[in-house]
Amino acid sequence: MHPGTFRTWAASAAISAVVATGVVVATSQDSEAATNAAASSSTAATSTANASSTTSTDALEAIETDARFSVSVLDVDSGASLTYGDGSFDTASIVKVDILAALLAQHQEAGTELTATEQAQAAAMIEQSANDAATALLEAVGGEVGLEAFNETIGLTETDIGADGYWGLTQTTSADQVRLLQVVLGDDSVLTPDAQAYARSLMSNVVDTQVFGVSAAADDADNAVLKVGYLQRSATGLWDVTSIGEIESGGRTYLVAILSDGSASYDAGVTLVDEIARAAVSGMTAI
Repeated sequence: MHPGTFRTWAASAAISAVVATGVVVATSQDSEAATNAAASSSTAATSTANASSTTSTDALEAIETDARFSVSVLDVDSGASLTYGDGSFDTASIVKVDILAALLAQHQEAGTELTATEQAQAAAMIEQSANDAATALLEAVGGEVGLEAFNETIGLTETDIGADGYWGLTQTTSADQVRLLQVVLGDDSVLTPDAQAYARSLMSNVVDTQVFGVSAAADDADNAVLKVGYLQRSATGLWDVTSIGEIESGGRTYLVAILSDGSASYDAGVTLVDEIARAAVSGMTAI
């Protein structure tokens, strides 16, 4: 589909998006020219829930780290939600879920199926976090302009796609990533059940080394539906580590999105997002 046609469709489509979560591992993509892309922001806590529900951020507030982070959680069963931390963060490779969703929506609107090449690229992009595949599929959906149009359609109002092909430097918020997860995995979506099942199958089959973050709060990490991302900033040497996905914990289903930057190492970043996941979900179990 021509980007202009997709943009016209995007402007007319509408959905009701709800906060959701996901986890997936991603490979790094960095640029000296974009080292100041991430906006600085102090950590703050907010929570929203049904009138009969309560949530707690106590465990999140107790996390000791020099890194900056934000997390959003949606209890799919009750509708209760929690967001801790504010500001925008680099997506790193979790933006690949956004690219996949836009590709599926575009084919759905055109009444066509993914080509064999696109299917192979989609699997490599999500399951192995292949960067070349992500670049090719971003081009297929109309590049930065096409993906921005899709995001406008689904209500990602705080997500800006990285310029000049640096999709890993896309800026987003944890709340926007939960909204994306609701589109990809939830009930109220522009995507058909078949398209969602396809995305879920890929996000359920990521390589073992890329299962961390939101999966740390799952009853069974092997059943997590997720995508992660990570990159080292060349100017500072510090690491961005991100994770989004859907998990089952304590008999409930949660969508979770975790964004972080400023960790001293990759391992420290992974340890941090694991801790954030457990703390955030424990705060939801106060319901």
